[in-house]
Amino acid sequence: MTLITVASGRAQLAAEATGHGGAVLMIHAGVTDRTSWDSLVARLGDGFRTVRFDARGYGETAYETEDGWSPVADALAVLDACEPGAAVVIGCSMGGRTALDLTLAHPDRVSALVLIAPAVSGAPAPVLAPRVAELDQLIDAADADGDVDEVNRLEAIVWLDGPERPGRASHTAREHFLAMNGVALRAADPGEQSEPGDAWTRLGDIAVPTLVIVGDLDLEHIRRYALQVAASIPNSTFLELRDVAHLPHLEAHDGALDAVAGFLAAR
Repeated sequence: MTLITVASGRAQLAAEATGHGGAVLMIHAGVTDRTSWDSLVARLGDGFRTVRFDARGYGETAYETEDGWSPVADALAVLDACEPGAAVVIGCSMGGRTALDLTLAHPDRVSALVLIAPAVSGAPAPVLAPRVAELDQLIDAADADGDVDEVNRLEAIVWLDGPERPGRASHTAREHFLAMNGVALRAADPGEQSEPGDAWTRLGDIAVPTLVIVGDLDLEHIRRYALQVAASIPNSTFLELRDVAHLPHLEAHDGALDAVAGFLAAR
């Protein structure tokens, strides 16, 4: 494993690279950090050069407040530092949005995509299911009270367990989630991001092979959006996993790890 720091604007992005062979860039969700990919990196072994980094506000990345910063520019800076050519890009949730925007902005740098419960820039605003809306209100109340630990506990229900199955995930996965998200919840504001793209209306322009994965316990609108993404990207495959929510790779879900490993082996 090689630990590096990549400069991008006013940020020093904490990144690491492991293995050899074809490059794979991993972009984490908005409630985790680069260590959420540990199980997938282990499953892929040394046959791929896996590259992952902490976004601004997460993990070990250092930054100053900077309005107009771009998640795509940060991801591209990491890719430039580790791989001069194209890479398979894997993104979860927020990281999926960055992966899509990166692919549309720099198609020559992306050879294939894996999207796990992806957010999508330009997607319609979601209508939350009643249980999710209830949890959202509880999170807002805890946040207003300054109770970061309660916010973290509630967000673990939403994003790790699945809103209808509180307490489902393992102790190991929960402790890892709470540690990562706890850092993010206490992090300083990195500043306003640049205007997001509109990948939602341009999904048909994506030409690379794409695997879209979503858990059957994830939020209803996220499952629906994942289906739409898979239906709109011409060369795509859709996989719904059983008994897992938003972060199957964090839970070392065998179906997710096997699917990604098989997809990469076929490239």
